[in-house]
Amino acid sequence: MKKLIKGGTIVTAADLVQGDILIEGERIAAIGEKIAAPDAEIVNAEGLYVFPGGIDPHTHLDMPFGGTVTKDDFASGTVAAAFGGTTTVLDFCLARKGRPLREAVETWHAKARGKAVIDYGFHLMIPEMGDEVMAELPVIMNEEGITSLKIFMAYKNVFQVDDGTLFRTLLAAREHGALVMVHAENGDVIDALVAKALAEGNTDPIYHARTRPPELEGEATGRAAALTALADSRLYVVHVTCAEAVARIAEARSKGVRIFGETCPQYLVLDESYLEKPEFEGAKYVWSPPLRTKDHQEALWNALRSGQLQAIGSDQCSFDFKGQKELGRGDFSKIPNGGPTIEDRFTLLYSEGVAKGRITLHQFVDLVATQAARLFGLFPKKGTIAAGSDADLVLFDPNVKRTISAASHHMAVDYNAFEGMEVRGEPVSVLSRGRFVVRDRQFVGEFGAGRYLRRGRFGVGPQAAGAGLTAAR
Repeated sequence: MKKLIKGGTIVTAADLVQGDILIEGERIAAIGEKIAAPDAEIVNAEGLYVFPGGIDPHTHLDMPFGGTVTKDDFASGTVAAAFGGTTTVLDFCLARKGRPLREAVETWHAKARGKAVIDYGFHLMIPEMGDEVMAELPVIMNEEGITSLKIFMAYKNVFQVDDGTLFRTLLAAREHGALVMVHAENGDVIDALVAKALAEGNTDPIYHARTRPPELEGEATGRAAALTALADSRLYVVHVTCAEAVARIAEARSKGVRIFGETCPQYLVLDESYLEKPEFEGAKYVWSPPLRTKDHQEALWNALRSGQLQAIGSDQCSFDFKGQKELGRGDFSKIPNGGPTIEDRFTLLYSEGVAKGRITLHQFVDLVATQAARLFGLFPKKGTIAAGSDADLVLFDPNVKRTISAASHHMAVDYNAFEGMEVRGEPVSVLSRGRFVVRDRQFVGEFGAGRYLRRGRFGVGPQAAGAGLTAAR
């Protein structure tokens, strides 16, 4: 059945118009003023913004880590994402040394199958880059449409690879049209600092931050940027937290290096002091890289405003406080790393960014949807509002004032990292490919209706086109 979204303020990364959107099937058929479609279901959007569905390029759903598994899987995680205004998530397949890449991809397909209520795609972690991986990688890219590769420079003896592996991955990405993503922290020095802290009896959650100082994120970011330049490749730095990393990215970009950066809402609104909460409550805020002192927040906002950072991911990686985070009582290094952020990413950026005058409406859309679509081979199918694009839409009330709380969120986890924070704005209804997933703040979606997305290669195809209301064909 056709749907006609009437009277909303339509906002993309490039345009703002008052008008209607006609949906036929899964796609946007037309955009204009006073569209006549007598056979269409009318959806009143007066007084609301109509945004492209958010794209979260950084989630960890149903992920094993630290002797446990994240609390939110592809069912609860994508329901929460939809309530938060996100219609596409990109999750990470964690490959293992000595095992085929295909095994990890199939494992993640099984995790998502029959559960996801919105569309999803995968990045692929690279644990090594020997001859077998080099041979299998182009096959996986061709058959699965996975065109982004994840490298860890931290988590020594778990995920961390050496610089040679990073460099070979950058070369392979250049050859095959992929984008390399990097967790940039100096894992070797962190390992030494953690051992020293524990030996001195410093076991509380705050020492998670103090053993992962911003200098080590800046150093690793600069090193990855230098290797990217040497390989003539391209790099996406995930979860940037500090002024040191921003400076290394900006410096590399000024020299023409193809490097992009992402930050997350938690780094924009929370700070290191949260790890000092009493009664082990600081463990709720243990993730990597850690929260920084408050002065780093302005550096991140400036980088978003100036375009030195291009995207906002959630880094959703939720563990219950009771029974999971508590695994690290008496040893901060055993606290499962991660937090629940998928549901509040969209609104926090609007409330703290647009409503407080830090960024424009167009920058907001670019950061929560359009740039991720461009960088990860989804544009203009996703990430914009245009004739021919998927009808992924968020009807957003900018005037609602509410308080974030675990009592009202839709994640399965037992706490909210932003508990008690007052925000402005709320998604009212959310459509994925023309079907309502959330309607009038009620879940009306279907488990398993989310579709796996095979993505285009980096820098190839229509994602190089404009982001305006008529960009898609």
